[in-house]
Amino acid sequence: QQQLVESGGGLVQAGGSLRLSCAASGGTFMGYTMAWFRRAPGKERDFVAAIRWNGRNKYHAASVRGRFTISRDNAKNTVYLQMNSLKPEDTAVYYCAARDGLERWGPTEYDYWGLGTQVSVSA
Repeated sequence: QQQLVESGGGLVQAGGSLRLSCAASGGTFMGYTMAWFRRAPGKERDFVAAIRWNGRNKYHAASVRGRFTISRDNAKNTVYLQMNSLKPEDTAVYYCAARDGLERWGPTEYDYWGLGTQVSVSA
């Protein structure tokens, strides 16, 4: 059973950057699709990015494409989300998720979740 722990959130000014990390343990990390979701205040949990076990197939939501990049290091059982050119509308709790299979976009498709890390972007 996968256990996921996010880190790297914080407060940053608009235009700044953050890198989120998600450390996985307790399962076969390499075989899992990993993803990032986010939940802004008063909104649903939205898909941000996903990466297949091979690290080559990556998908980013239109709202973050060109600014955010997902990556993974299977040797370290860690997935990353590099966030550049941050905007106030990126403010949310960011969650790491894992599923045993190909990438999907809905949160109900994922089996394991971290507790989240807060990202706040000031104008």
